[in-house]
Amino acid sequence: MTTNENGSCIGKVAFVTGGASGIGRATALAFAREGASVVVADVSEPSNQETARMIEELGGQAIAVRCDVTRAEDVKAALDKTVEAFGRLDFAFNNAGIEPRKAAPTAEYEEEEWNRIIDINLRGVFLCMKHEIPLILKQGRGAIVNTSSGAGIIGIKGSPAYTAAKHGVIGLTKAAALDYAAQNIRVNAVCPGYIDTPMMGRFTGGTDEGRAKVIAEEPVGRMGKPEEIAAAVIWLCSDAAAFVVGHAMVIDGGQTVQ
Repeated sequence: MTTNENGSCIGKVAFVTGGASGIGRATALAFAREGASVVVADVSEPSNQETARMIEELGGQAIAVRCDVTRAEDVKAALDKTVEAFGRLDFAFNNAGIEPRKAAPTAEYEEEEWNRIIDINLRGVFLCMKHEIPLILKQGRGAIVNTSSGAGIIGIKGSPAYTAAKHGVIGLTKAAALDYAAQNIRVNAVCPGYIDTPMMGRFTGGTDEGRAKVIAEEPVGRMGKPEEIAAAVIWLCSDAAAFVVGHAMVIDGGQTVQ
């Protein structure tokens, strides 16, 4: 990130997938607060447009684009709109992802569910980077952050597809980081733990008991906030992280330390 004397990223452009809610929305807003123009991409159009409206309320510039990250043509079209609207691309946060519908041991896991999760959570990250990197190269420098998970560094019982996808994101991040480090594009990943988002609400069943069970697994005694992940993404895109390349930053309140 080339910053001005106030440390902002005025004049830069950020592309955020999964920006309709949760970590994606918090990060889109964080980029806007730093002065970046933001493209918010998601399949959920009303919520996506709401994120863009929130950015505009902050005095920022934003557009909302519908984007299914499993469709190369959608990704390319969204990035074409990015360049059409703002003329460039400097940062990308590839965050779109889904949780499993239900737990099942590996031999009993449904092939359709495996394909659904791998397609969105892993292949989607690949397709985004494939089309983002050529645009960032035109600027001479930039940064990409991909969303993995605590499930990217440990095994999760009953969740083979999600675990494999999130491990895969880390491997993909490391490979891309080496491919483009010499060309001044830094590629890193964040690995969130239990974060208080709509996705986590679905995971816990939206009950007090479900939330308590999740919180009991966190050494700090609470879930994380989307803004805490957003802050890490902004830092990874900043000049303060200029020597950070191919790193998977775990932000989980100590959950995977145990």
